[in-house]
Amino acid sequence: MFWPVTLLGALTGWLLAGIPGALLGALLGQVVDRRMQLDSWSAWHRFSYRQPELQGDELLFVLLGCLAKVGGRVHEAHIRTARAEMQRRQLGKTQQLLAIKAFNRGKSGKDSLRESLERLQSNPQEAKTLLQACWRMARAVEQSDTRERERILLWGKWLGWAPEAVVALDVGRRQGFSSGRPSAYQDALRLLGVNTDSEPQAIKQAYRRLLSQHHPDKLAGLGASPARIREATERTGELHEAYLLVRQRRGFR
Repeated sequence: MFWPVTLLGALTGWLLAGIPGALLGALLGQVVDRRMQLDSWSAWHRFSYRQPELQGDELLFVLLGCLAKVGGRVHEAHIRTARAEMQRRQLGKTQQLLAIKAFNRGKSGKDSLRESLERLQSNPQEAKTLLQACWRMARAVEQSDTRERERILLWGKWLGWAPEAVVALDVGRRQGFSSGRPSAYQDALRLLGVNTDSEPQAIKQAYRRLLSQHHPDKLAGLGASPARIREATERTGELHEAYLLVRQRRGFR
């Protein structure tokens, strides 16, 4: 273990007052190191260049931007999902511009998010809202990256949530399509409006048609209420999960 302020204090004290000064400087530096938990040069670097705390809409869209970029490429579906979140939160024009800026900032992956998330442990409702939005972003594309799930579970840990509680917020799992229930496959077929004999092309067409009908962006353009947009966002997640299950069971891409 290495204490940077202790070393700096000892060096400064020695230059100013010799050995007694070095001892006093080291003692004072040790107090600072322990109080600030500075046990390495990297910890000192993080402390010295600490970024302002992220909160509210800015924190949410930084998280979403980070998730969208996890797989290496931001898809159009990620952009649509971010816009749907703006509608969900009823952001005005100026707020939307700030949200876009935060989303792009999140894609860079340069923010240290732990402290901002840990501060929300005392606000479980806001933490829940963030995690639900993150799951919706993770479900934006047909094949979600396992790294997205790992990232959400890590953020949930920093928010003070148990892994099973974080997973329970996943819309698709809550609907049971990923739960392994015997009826999950039949439920997925019914949601898509197809049956066990339907050809893969017909299943794909049904999925795309329903996705178009229920997509939040389309409803937002028609002036739908926030509640209706929220329902559409959840239904989109259900459709993603149902289609993924059917595709895996039937063995087509």
